[in-house]
Amino acid sequence: MQMTQIIGGAADDMSNKRRRNVNVAVDDQEQQQAVVYKKARITSSPTSSAASTCGAPAVPATESGVESDAGRDAHWTSLPDETVLGLFNLLNHRDRASLASVCKGWQVLGSSPSLWNSLDLRSHSLNSEMVSALAGRCSNLEALKFRRGASASSIVGLQAKGLRELSGDCCSQLSDATLSMVVARHANLESLLLGSDCERVTSEALKVIAVCCPKLRRLCVSGVLKVERDAIQALFQHCKGLTELGFLDSHTIDEGAFGGASSLRFLSVAGCRCIVWSTAAHWWSKLPNLAGLDVSRTDITPTALMQVLAGPELRVVCALNCPVLEEGSNPVTLPSSKKTVVLARFTDVMEGLDALLSPSNWKEEAGSCARSRCGGRARADSEVAKWTEWMLSHAVLKIAECNAPSLLKQGIAMMLRLVQSAQEDVQERAASALATFVVVDDENATVDSARAEAVMNGGGIALLLGLAKSCREGVQSEAAKAIANLSVNTEVAKRVALEGGISILAGLARSRNRWVAEEAAGGLWNLSVGEEHKGAIAGAGAIEALVGLAFKWPAGGEGVLERAAGALANLAADDKCSMEVAVAGGVRALVRLARFCNHEGVQEQAARALANLAAHGDSNGNNAAVGREEGALEALVQLTCSNHEGVRQEAAGALWNLSFDDRNREAIAAAGGVEALVALAQGCSSGSQGLQERAAGALWGLSVSEANSIAIGREGGVAPLITLAHSDFEDVHETAVGALWNLVFNPGNALRMVEEEGVPALVHLCSSSRSKMARFMAALALAYMFDGSWIVECGEQREDSELGGSKETGVAKHRCVRANVF
Repeated sequence: MQMTQIIGGAADDMSNKRRRNVNVAVDDQEQQQAVVYKKARITSSPTSSAASTCGAPAVPATESGVESDAGRDAHWTSLPDETVLGLFNLLNHRDRASLASVCKGWQVLGSSPSLWNSLDLRSHSLNSEMVSALAGRCSNLEALKFRRGASASSIVGLQAKGLRELSGDCCSQLSDATLSMVVARHANLESLLLGSDCERVTSEALKVIAVCCPKLRRLCVSGVLKVERDAIQALFQHCKGLTELGFLDSHTIDEGAFGGASSLRFLSVAGCRCIVWSTAAHWWSKLPNLAGLDVSRTDITPTALMQVLAGPELRVVCALNCPVLEEGSNPVTLPSSKKTVVLARFTDVMEGLDALLSPSNWKEEAGSCARSRCGGRARADSEVAKWTEWMLSHAVLKIAECNAPSLLKQGIAMMLRLVQSAQEDVQERAASALATFVVVDDENATVDSARAEAVMNGGGIALLLGLAKSCREGVQSEAAKAIANLSVNTEVAKRVALEGGISILAGLARSRNRWVAEEAAGGLWNLSVGEEHKGAIAGAGAIEALVGLAFKWPAGGEGVLERAAGALANLAADDKCSMEVAVAGGVRALVRLARFCNHEGVQEQAARALANLAAHGDSNGNNAAVGREEGALEALVQLTCSNHEGVRQEAAGALWNLSFDDRNREAIAAAGGVEALVALAQGCSSGSQGLQERAAGALWGLSVSEANSIAIGREGGVAPLITLAHSDFEDVHETAVGALWNLVFNPGNALRMVEEEGVPALVHLCSSSRSKMARFMAALALAYMFDGSWIVECGEQREDSELGGSKETGVAKHRCVRANVF
C-alpha cells in the first residue's frame, strides 16, 4: 500500500516559513541589505549627441521622399544625452559599467562624474579586484558606503581624494590602524559615520581623525568602549566646524570634556552606560548652540532631564526607552512653557514630530527681520527636523531589536511616519524596524498578529510597497524584508497580494543585488504559503525568477538560495505550479542545490521541493523527471546521512515520493538507498514525528519491489520498523506497519519479525492505535504471517533470496482475509 505525501502544501507550509533577518550585516557571502546614498545629479555631457558619438549611420530617405520604416523607428543610439544619463543614474555601479560598454558614446557618458559622486558598496566585498575596476571612475567620488571593517583598508585604493562622506556598517573588525590610514588619505572628509560595534576603535583613533580631518562637521561612532577627555577635546580643537557628534553604545564617556564645544548643535549618547548624569547635565545645559540631544536607551534621571532642558537653544530631546524616566513611581512632569520637544514614552511623540517635521510649523522670525535671517531660521529648523528623523530611526530600530515595551504604544505610528521621510537612510531603518518589530519569536518565525494588522491598517503595506519600487537597492531590500515578515500573517498577505505586492517582489527577485533578491525571495516564500496566492505568483513570472536564483548565486549565496528553494517547495505543492516549476528548469536547479550546496538550510528546502515535485506522479511526469536528472537520487540518498535532522527528514520524504515510480525505485536501491534508509530508521526512533514517518515511508515505498524487500530484511530493516511501530505518533504507525506488511510477504522477513518481537507489536497496534489504517494493515500482516503456507519453505530455505512475494501478491492475499481480523 502506497501513500503520496505532499510536503509543505496547505497544511505543512506554515511550519516552513523563513526566519526573519533583522539588521543582519554580513559580508558578500551571506545575508541581506544594502543601502542608499544621495541621488547623483543628471548633467549634460560635453559631448555631442549620443547618435553622432556612437557613430549611428544616417538613414537615407526613399526616392519618394517618404522615410523608410527604419527611419521612422527611433534608434537607441539617438537617445539624448540627458535621457541616457538618467538611465545610468537609476542603475547600480555594476550595471552602469556594463551599459557603458555598449558603444563608445555611452562609454563616455557612463564615465560622467555626476554618475560616480556616490557609491553604496555594502552589498559587495570591497576587494582589490573591485577597487581596480572602480578606481578609474572615482576621482570625483564624494560619498561612499561600505560594510565590514575588512573592506575599509581597500578604500584608499579608490583614490577618491575628494571624498566628503564616508559611512560604514558592521565595523567590529575595524582597527585603529586601518581607520587612521583611511582618514589620513581623505583630509576633506566632512561626515564620518561608523556603526555596529566599533569595539576595536579607541580614543587614539578619534584623535587621529581630529588631526587629519579638520573639515569634519559630522562624526558618529558606535561601540567605542571608552571615549576619553583628550579625544573629545581634540575633536573640538581641530574640527572648528564640528556640529554633530554621536557616541552610541559606549561604556564610558568623559562628560566634562564638552566645555569647549561651542560649535556643537547635535549630540547623541544613545545606549551609553555609566554616564554621570549630574556632571553631564551641568555641562550640556551650558552648550550655547546645542539644538538636539539624544539620550535614548540610557539611565538618565528626571533631575538631569530637567536640567538639560534649560539649554538656551535646545529644540528636541529624544529619550526613548529610558527605564528611569519610564518606570519611576513618579511620572515626569515637563514644564508647560518650554519650547523643547521631548520624544519619550510618556509624551505624545506624534504631536512632537508634527511640531518638528512639518515645514508649516517652522516659525519665522518677526516680520521686521531681514530676509536672510528668516531664511537662516528656516534652514536651522530643517536641520533639526533631519537630525531628529535620523536619530529617531536609529532609536526605534535598536528598541525594536530588543522588543522593548517603549514601542508598544506609539511605535508603529512613529515607524510609519519615518517610512515617509525624504531621507533614504531613515526610510531604510524605519522599514527594518517594522520588519523587526512585528516578529516576537525569531526562532519560530512567529509574528504578532495585532502588530502586523496595525501596520496594515495604518497604511503600511502601501508605503512599504512604494519603498520597494525605489531605485535604491538598500531601500528595496529593507522594504522587501518588512513585507516578507508581515506576510506571515494571512490577512496581511492578502493585502500585499491585493495591492500588487506579488509582482513587485517578483521583479525584485531578479535583482542583481543579492540582498534585494534574498529578501524578495523570502517574501515570495511566505506568500506562497497561501493556496490562493500560488497562481498569482506563477502568473507574475516569479517561478522563473526563483529558478534563476539557483544559477545566479551558485556559491556563497546561502540566504537567497534557501529562500528561493523554500518558495519553490511551497509552489511545487500545487499541481499546476509544479509543472511550471519543472518547465522553468526547476528540477535541474533544485538537484544542483541538493548536490553541490553544503548549507543545511538550502539542502533541506531543495529536498522538500524535490519531494513536492515528485508527489504529483499521477498527474504529471515530474516524478520520473526528478529521477532522470543526473545525480538527483544519489544526492538525496547522501542527504539522508546529514547531521541535520531537517535535511534527513526532507531527503527521506523525497525518496519516499520518488519510489512510486518503478524506475526510480530500483535506481534508489542501486544508489545505496536501502542501506541509507535502514540506517536512518535505526537512528530516528527518538527523532521528530516527521523524520520517523518519512524514514519508515521511504522503506515502505522501496519494499514494493521483491528484491528491495529482501535487501531491507538482510540489512536489518525489520527491527527498526518494529520499533517505529511503537511510536507515539499514529502517522508513524501507518508508515511503519505498511512497510512491515510489504516485508512479511518474504518468508525470511516474516521469520525475522517473529524473532524481533514483531508479533506483540502488531497485536498491540491492532487493539490500541488510533489510526484505522494502521490497525487494518497490522491485522493483515499478522494474518499473512501466520497463514502457514510459507513456514516449511522458510525453515528449509531461510536464506534463499528467491523466496517471497511482491507487494502485489500481498494485495491479492489480503483481499481474501475475512473482515473479522480486527
